[in-house]
Amino acid sequence: MGRNEISGYSFLIGLVAVWTLAGCGDSAPAAAPNRRPLYFDVKGLLTQQVEQLAQRRAAVTKQVSLRGGALETVRVPAVKWNDELQIFFQADINKAALRGAYRVDSMPMPNGLLRRTYTRLPGQPNAPVARLTVVQQGAVAQEVAATIVQDNPLFSAQKQLRFQLQDGKLRRYEVVGTQKLVLFDTLRYAASGQVE
Repeated sequence: MGRNEISGYSFLIGLVAVWTLAGCGDSAPAAAPNRRPLYFDVKGLLTQQVEQLAQRRAAVTKQVSLRGGALETVRVPAVKWNDELQIFFQADINKAALRGAYRVDSMPMPNGLLRRTYTRLPGQPNAPVARLTVVQQGAVAQEVAATIVQDNPLFSAQKQLRFQLQDGKLRRYEVVGTQKLVLFDTLRYAASGQVE
């Protein structure tokens, strides 16, 4: 892949990130640091993964598609993991304003796995995470998936976030979504990363 293709790809990734994060301000206060999380601790898990990935200088192979176009693939040897995984922090439902905003259902699965689903209750305008699903073996997360929905008079978006872990280490992550700004066409995008 030539230098122009890589810089064009970097621009594409940056553009997707800007569009994806537009209007996603975090106005809800964070949970008290000494309070045990009421729901699954997505933020704590991601913070731990960012530290591990940065420490071992993990690379990633990324794929991105915009508007249903062809997948573009690039290997990134030096990754700023906090920036790379920032969108997944939006799946945090442990903010003080969201206490009691979710119904929790648990379902045993084969091989000792447990699926826990957190579903937003009706009448929760401050809760953009519509659903969070966590598959665990004991206390160790194997997969985390979230549906995030945002809607206001100028902007609407829906994102499906998913990341998978193996032996407590992040292996794969993906984002698939749509975004609609007033007076503009709907943007469809998909991005994924395979950690090396």
